[in-house]
Amino acid sequence: MNEARETAARIALVTGGGTGVGKAVATGLSRAGWYVVLSGRRQSVLDEAAAAISAETGGDVLGVAADVGDPASVRALFRVIEDRCRRLDLLVNNAGISNSAVPLEEISYAEWSAVVAANLTGAFLCTQEAFRLMKKQTPHGGRIVNNGSISATTPRPFSAPYTATKHAITGLTKSTALDGRPFDIACGQIDIGNAASDMTAKMEKGVPQANGETAIEPTIDPAHVADAVVYMASLPLDANVLSLTVMATKMPFVGRG
Repeated sequence: MNEARETAARIALVTGGGTGVGKAVATGLSRAGWYVVLSGRRQSVLDEAAAAISAETGGDVLGVAADVGDPASVRALFRVIEDRCRRLDLLVNNAGISNSAVPLEEISYAEWSAVVAANLTGAFLCTQEAFRLMKKQTPHGGRIVNNGSISATTPRPFSAPYTATKHAITGLTKSTALDGRPFDIACGQIDIGNAASDMTAKMEKGVPQANGETAIEPTIDPAHVADAVVYMASLPLDANVLSLTVMATKMPFVGRG
């Protein structure tokens, strides 16, 4: 890794960046000239993704394994970024998991805790570390983009843990935007509807609807989500997209229920 190239480029961290939407966002950022750090649980997946993205875009991409729900692991991740890149200009809090599609009363405490750790605690811990670095770097400031999902406003059936964390992400986004103002740290949220990934593959066979039926739902190429994040990231720090929704046009979201 070339340190001169690192420090000259804008530095972005994408959590959950080895697959799906995160990988698409990382690819878009790399194509736009960002130096991209990918995080996720499995180093082998990150290395494969980093190599593929670099081959496609010609950019520098680094994979660093981390568990975003573990404070020590997150601190270690940000130490690598500070040591290797000297600064952080963009954090994309994308890492997350869904819960089993079962009635609310059948969700175990262990599953609830796992979803909260990945979706909410992870975003909070990464935001904390980003604040610490963005406040002290020169010039100070940076941007944070949270993946809220359309479940941040409207739930699906059997999604209480996932929906609860995504509603909470909206509160975290607004608090982060407020607390970041004095330090030129902007924060916005992208709410994604049915971007094609392993998580949405089941939609090709049909998923439960609010009226009790099961229906196949359309999906979109995650590259469209990447384009939106690249736009949000391209703004000067005195401008911010606080909330943006990118969704499949014909999915049953508007009017859900």
